[in-house]
Amino acid sequence: MAGGKALFVGDISLDTTVQLGYIPQPDEKLHVKIDNESAGGVISNAALACRMAEGNAVLAIETGDDLFADSLLASLAQSGIKIVSRKMPGRTCRAIVLLEPHGEKRLLLEPGVSLYPSLAWIQSLSLQGIDWVHTAVYGEGAWHLIGQARQAGCRWSLDLEPATFSDGLAPLHPLLDGAETVFCNQRSLLQLGDNPVQRLLDLGVKSVVSTLGPRGASYTSATETIEARSPLTPEIVDTTGAGDCLAGWFIGRIQAGDPVAAALGEAVFAATISCGRAGAQPSYPTRKQLAEFRQASLR
Repeated sequence: MAGGKALFVGDISLDTTVQLGYIPQPDEKLHVKIDNESAGGVISNAALACRMAEGNAVLAIETGDDLFADSLLASLAQSGIKIVSRKMPGRTCRAIVLLEPHGEKRLLLEPGVSLYPSLAWIQSLSLQGIDWVHTAVYGEGAWHLIGQARQAGCRWSLDLEPATFSDGLAPLHPLLDGAETVFCNQRSLLQLGDNPVQRLLDLGVKSVVSTLGPRGASYTSATETIEARSPLTPEIVDTTGAGDCLAGWFIGRIQAGDPVAAALGEAVFAATISCGRAGAQPSYPTRKQLAEFRQASLR
């Protein structure tokens, strides 16, 4: 349904991007530059991208009760996202992104209490007015959430992060069966083994969006395969959150009624733009900026 609401349930973090010339040796002191501090998290990033794509995004998260939780929520709310949240005793998730000059990154994550909402809180969520649910399976509440979506007749999608199926796909079968879309990055595809996309389709997934780095992305269903790639690639500055950008943008444009090919094309362009800027959320473009980027690529 065009114009419906998409509910994003999952993590929020404080992301700190640290620029360093190289990885220091043991006991070596290295002067670095903190390039960016902003709200982050796989699902919070995707919610913002959906909103930047002019989608109607609702974000459901739990935060810690520390000093920076309110500022993270405020920055997301300024974008027009509706936020449903509560504070829990403890620290909000913290991500440190170590970024080398050539764009290689290493991530350090302190999960805190905001990696995934508790089961009890998810059980209290209402899906009234929601027709798409997006999540990554970082907590036991995901099973109840997808059960709610199925019962309410909502489409749902999963970000299949490698850490969410370290013990294999078997525990996730109930969540995959009937999923509208599963988003996989290259590490996820490798972890799934031979013919990973077909494996997901055989488990009942309706479509798979594979992010392929500089090669763009592909959409595969039982009846079609669509590929999208940006002809104009900026200098890579930071790839943090690019896959989240692609997922959220794709959902936003599908919710707006765009055909799959158009939604995927825009999502690839948005993710490409984000790689040319520092940080995750601060790097996401507006649709006006995306249109200008696309126009430049045609020259």
